[in-house]
Amino acid sequence: MIETQKNIVDKFGRVHDYLRISLTERCNLRCFYCMPEEGIKLRDKAEFMSAEETLAIAQTFVAMGVKKIRLTGGEPLIKKNAEYLIRELGKLPVELAITTNAVIIDRFIDVMKEAGIKAINVSLDSLVEDRFNKISRRNYFVEIMKNIDLLLQNDFTVKINVVVIRGVNDDEIIDFIEWTRNTAVHVRFIEFMPFDGNNWNWEKKVSYEEILTTTNNHYGKSQLYKIEDQPNDTSRNFRLLEAKGTFGIISSVTNPFCESCNRIRLTADGKIKNCLFSQSETDLLTAYRNNLELEPIIRESISTKEKERGGNEKFSDEMAETLKNRSMTTIGG
Repeated sequence: MIETQKNIVDKFGRVHDYLRISLTERCNLRCFYCMPEEGIKLRDKAEFMSAEETLAIAQTFVAMGVKKIRLTGGEPLIKKNAEYLIRELGKLPVELAITTNAVIIDRFIDVMKEAGIKAINVSLDSLVEDRFNKISRRNYFVEIMKNIDLLLQNDFTVKINVVVIRGVNDDEIIDFIEWTRNTAVHVRFIEFMPFDGNNWNWEKKVSYEEILTTTNNHYGKSQLYKIEDQPNDTSRNFRLLEAKGTFGIISSVTNPFCESCNRIRLTADGKIKNCLFSQSETDLLTAYRNNLELEPIIRESISTKEKERGGNEKFSDEMAETLKNRSMTTIGG
């Protein structure tokens, strides 16, 4: 492999060493905030990265200083050659992680161990079976809860991603925190974000301040303590006294973490998205297929990254309506 200059740095001096690769746009759930009710338009497989292309492009990023790769989707584990990709990516000198809905993760325990995966993020938006099934438009709650227990039994670090939406599941904040008291799960409450087809509006959002007020009012400040966040953490993290697990808040809308962002997203169709809120993309797959040098294209894409939220300093209902963005399932979590 050709030796390249280390580190991908934007014009604000942020080093980008964390790559999130979407393996597929497809999913075995239909969560309404992620995928439009009518689903997404299915496209020919030639429009998406093959396994070999995914690996080759990933190797380029690693040569440029990427230290962590997270596999996302859609649901990454439903990709036909997911096991092969996990094994091969596990051979790279990076920390490998995955975000999944855990519906079929019991089939992948051994391959994840073989690939050196230690941390797994599981999307779970309710602890109430009927409510979860309504949010996801599918009936896999029992399987998911069993698989979360299986992951814990196999000593994986399990983070639970909860998209908090007013009038949908905001009354479960305390229930999720109580789960961390006797179980080593790490719950992260995520603000509802605007994407194509998810009917976002300001009233549905539950802010960082509101979540923290809810927890403080319930427990009292003396029962909670702030955990020191790592330099590139997206969440502000807390723990109940003597609890086995933790909880955190990811506030991309009201209290973003842009100043320390180190993330690059690569969509399943081979586009660089340098920010979740960015309306522009860079076509890396076509460049690769045309035998172009990828490094200058990657550096140019990151050099155009805005300081905060894709150049949108504040959000409103009107802005969300005019924001030209993909649905979440086509970007990658």
